[in-house]
Amino acid sequence: MVSYTSAAQCYLLMLLILISESRFSDCYDPLDPYGNITVTFDILKYTLDGYVARVTIQNYYLYRHVEKPGWKIGWKWAKNEVIWSISGALAIQQGNCSSFKYQVPHSCKRDPVIVDLMPDAMPQDRLDGCCRGGILAAWAINPSRSYSFFEVRVGNLEQNSTGYEPQNLTLVAPGPGYSCGPVTDTIPTVSSVSGGRREEQVFRTWKSTCTYSSYLASKTPVCCVSLSTFYNPTITQCPSCSCGCRVADQHATSCIREGVIPSNLQDADLVQCTDHMCPLRIHWHVKKNYISHWRVKLTVSNYNFGRNYPDWNVLVQHPGFSQTSAAFSFNSTMLPTIGVPAEVALFWGKAFNNTQLLQADQHQLGSVTTEILLQKDRNSFTLRNGWAFPRTIYFNGENCQMPLPDTFPMLPNSSPSQIPSCHFLLLIAVYFTYRMFIGFS
Repeated sequence: MVSYTSAAQCYLLMLLILISESRFSDCYDPLDPYGNITVTFDILKYTLDGYVARVTIQNYYLYRHVEKPGWKIGWKWAKNEVIWSISGALAIQQGNCSSFKYQVPHSCKRDPVIVDLMPDAMPQDRLDGCCRGGILAAWAINPSRSYSFFEVRVGNLEQNSTGYEPQNLTLVAPGPGYSCGPVTDTIPTVSSVSGGRREEQVFRTWKSTCTYSSYLASKTPVCCVSLSTFYNPTITQCPSCSCGCRVADQHATSCIREGVIPSNLQDADLVQCTDHMCPLRIHWHVKKNYISHWRVKLTVSNYNFGRNYPDWNVLVQHPGFSQTSAAFSFNSTMLPTIGVPAEVALFWGKAFNNTQLLQADQHQLGSVTTEILLQKDRNSFTLRNGWAFPRTIYFNGENCQMPLPDTFPMLPNSSPSQIPSCHFLLLIAVYFTYRMFIGFS
């Protein structure tokens, strides 16, 4: 039992960390320190009134992918440029081209918005690296599908012009939350040709880097975490109101209550009524404790009645991943981190098996699950003080709401009636420290 003075000092430490969490929750993410989406304009050749450029959209985020309906990229021309033609993508608006009598440009908009072509695009409109419906895979999962190309012929410039950097670049992928830096002139891109026997350089290269912020996206959380163990019959549920609170009115249509058959199962905004009101729940169950290994079960449940999650992924930060681990039903890989003591593992579905997390229906939730075998570190392994549970969990790059450490399932010899020791309060403080630095990417 600690003294009241020591307890007061610990509570003060927690208060300070809570205050700092509210100020810095949207800062640098050590779980993905170099993550960004880079947009590159490479001028391949010049024309009489402009140039031909290849535009590359490269996703360097390790665990954040761009899903349906795909990316949209836009900018503002510096002068009076028009897009004469485009391959591998299209401008969604042509704009006012009435001043062009003999040849009509593809787009005369001063601020064009470009989207990817669909996979069934006509062969004459296609280009290598295009036509995926705007979908970009996460870099750590499938780097060969983490980028998209298109080529654009730009004109209506003065003769002998070398071009002007596009301005005010914007990226929607697929929702808000991305902010892009200025398009700047950089070292021209060099590529290998003729089987690597020759190098060729483009005329000019412009680049912009776009980063994601949950704060800018103004999104409520989309997922929460629940916990259970073989040694405690009590399940730690998702925190109440993790993703919003239930409406008290029984006739409200913000969610579907148990036993009610929804009239429109295709409404993506309809979720099953729960205390946490999250579209997704991730459950971590400590299943078995062996001499040299321990086994957990990871389950992802979809409460949406109108939305599937194709090519989903789950990131788990847990000290147990510092040792050898194996997932039986998911693909997995370890991710590099900076300044994070607990190891980080990324999980995603196996092809032709569980790459799609299906929507819920009136009978059951959609779910995917796997068991994970973790080798113990004999020097540090313990089930006390929450060691068996993850520090942070992400779904598709979005941080999931974790329960507070003092609600974690306790060992049978633990006494909930005791005043928490300073050591346990420090554990809670460590929890909020993690939340401060990696709570939002």
